[in-house]
Amino acid sequence: MAEFIVVGGTGQIGAKTVNRLRARGRSVAIASPSTGVDLVTGSGLDEALAGAEVVIDASKPRSGDPASVREFFSTGVANLLDAEREHGIRHHLGLTIVGSERPHDVPFYAAKVHGERLVRESEVPWTLVHATQFFEFAPAIATMADAEGAVTLPEAMVQPAAGADVADVLVQLALAAPLNADAEIAGPERMPLAGFVTRVLRARGDQRVVRAAPDGRYFGGTLDAEALLPGPEAVILPTRLDDWLRTQNDREHEGTEA
Repeated sequence: MAEFIVVGGTGQIGAKTVNRLRARGRSVAIASPSTGVDLVTGSGLDEALAGAEVVIDASKPRSGDPASVREFFSTGVANLLDAEREHGIRHHLGLTIVGSERPHDVPFYAAKVHGERLVRESEVPWTLVHATQFFEFAPAIATMADAEGAVTLPEAMVQPAAGADVADVLVQLALAAPLNADAEIAGPERMPLAGFVTRVLRARGDQRVVRAAPDGRYFGGTLDAEALLPGPEAVILPTRLDDWLRTQNDREHEGTEA
């Protein structure tokens, strides 16, 4: 039995959160399809949550299909919260997105909003952390907007953050009492969405053309220019994009050395 359960603990942020908690000597278990846990069917949830006190939900749907996404954030989140109530979980800490509740027609965001509502209305003490785009997420943004090798994105601004910084915040909040409130976190620099994606792709050797246009799409929907930006009360995280890119290049260089 583990004190902390990280749902989606094999993903970009979940894995970092698991490693940080374990480095502090905390007992952590991973709940994901690879460990036999399926949120949509509820399979494995009862066994995974037995004896736990805190659930950190950093999960995401395995498919980008709008119907699958809706099911994940409705049925899946409801199943998780039901299991948490049964097991007396004292804190549900959920990772979500800055701007999810603002006007938009992005199917993923609309589904996220429904899942957030279920958390707030549940009987489980909770905290919802709204994060801006992760640096690590830029290639996925490009892939979803790619048409024949050209990436067309909305004319939107972003304030992206390093995944490691996001994981640090999740650990800090997981070790504290539930806020029963929403909190926002963001990176230190504001920049155009297309510029952010371009910088990450170029650092990876990806030469795809990335442009911003009024008809650009973000995960199947359109966005206002400031829809993805944090509010004035957001906690600003420390890592700048250039510094993060430098660490990625250093790691790749080390990996090529004999």
